[in-house]
Amino acid sequence: MLPSKETGQLLRAVCWMTGTLLSFMAMAVAARELSDTLTPFQIIFFRSTVSLVIISILIFRTGPRAFTTRHLRLHLARNTAHFIAQYGWFYGIAFLPLAQVFAIEFTLPVWSAILAVLILHERLTLPRTTAVILGLTGMLIILRPGLGEVNTAALVVLFSAVCLGLAHTLTKTIVVHDAPATILFYMSLIQLPLGLCFSVHNWHTPDLMRMPWILVVGISSLTAHFCMAKALELSRATVVIPIDFLRLPLIALVGALVYQEPLDGYLFIGAAVMLSGNLINIRAEQKYHDTSS
Repeated sequence: MLPSKETGQLLRAVCWMTGTLLSFMAMAVAARELSDTLTPFQIIFFRSTVSLVIISILIFRTGPRAFTTRHLRLHLARNTAHFIAQYGWFYGIAFLPLAQVFAIEFTLPVWSAILAVLILHERLTLPRTTAVILGLTGMLIILRPGLGEVNTAALVVLFSAVCLGLAHTLTKTIVVHDAPATILFYMSLIQLPLGLCFSVHNWHTPDLMRMPWILVVGISSLTAHFCMAKALELSRATVVIPIDFLRLPLIALVGALVYQEPLDGYLFIGAAVMLSGNLINIRAEQKYHDTSS
């Protein structure tokens, strides 16, 4: 039986992860509702605008030091990759079942592990290799190339997952120097003009009916990352990551009920294979840290 303190931390972590799940699902639904009139670039622009206003208010309350960084090039590189990843994610939301977008996104640990070896020169241990193999196997189960035409949008989402892996890898370097609030601030500050530049040639002014969805995209993009960070502070990744994978069945249920999207058994099998590889790697990493500390 867990001590009362650990039980309380676990319950709080579960509550924060519930906020993460709700935030990601809200962002997906809001993006789907906006995709009929706005391009992915415009959605990124408006998301960044809302986020930047919120973060600026919070940072002004804590002091202007959070605005400063000595690693602007790293922020530029990270957010260029993240911008491409966000475009692919919003593009997929418009053309694919919501559950398929989320399932392909869960290949992120595969690309993060590979890129960490290439960029950060981390060792590709046996557990990490296992996670990569199982992750790629799960991806093939979901996409099933050779058994039918692979949707172009699915390939776009897959590429966005690779870019997101690159962004996460660069974040490992930035977080050593800058606070999470600073990283989020520069994310919005850099991606806002990028979204605007790519939107100008095909601009669609949103009507008042779309404004609530724009606010949801901007707010939920912040709360998703904040809630995830708080959950990881309170509990181990072996607890948090399986809860995060609940996004898949939950968004599949939302897609079925709200958008009449079919449920694909192969998608859930592939996601389960990816989850198993991810957990093997996380448990090995946790065991290593426990023995070395």
